[in-house]
Amino acid sequence: MDTNNTHKTKCDLNLEEDVSIHIFTASAAMVGVCLTVIGLLRVALTIRGGVTLADDMLALDAFLFLASCILSYFALRTRSSRRMHRVERWADSIFITGLVLMVSVCAIIVYEIV
Repeated sequence: MDTNNTHKTKCDLNLEEDVSIHIFTASAAMVGVCLTVIGLLRVALTIRGGVTLADDMLALDAFLFLASCILSYFALRTRSSRRMHRVERWADSIFITGLVLMVSVCAIIVYEIV
């Protein structure tokens, strides 16, 4: 019976590590997406003229994804499972906040450019 509890704990730790890896890779990719869209917006605004709040929001969004990426990296590097879980939770919350902001930026882009 003890081996089941030990095995379950190892599985839980592996699952938490998997979540941290996914947050790490996805948030790093999202920083690149934010930078790409900022560049595209700058080109579109130069051609069309005008100012938008979307690129400023995307810059903030890139920093949120960067913070999430760094926190998930630290969650992967820490030895304490309790600390790892806490840091991972922060990374996850910041990542979700960044996604919500990204959707808001999408709505702004759609209704300002059209």
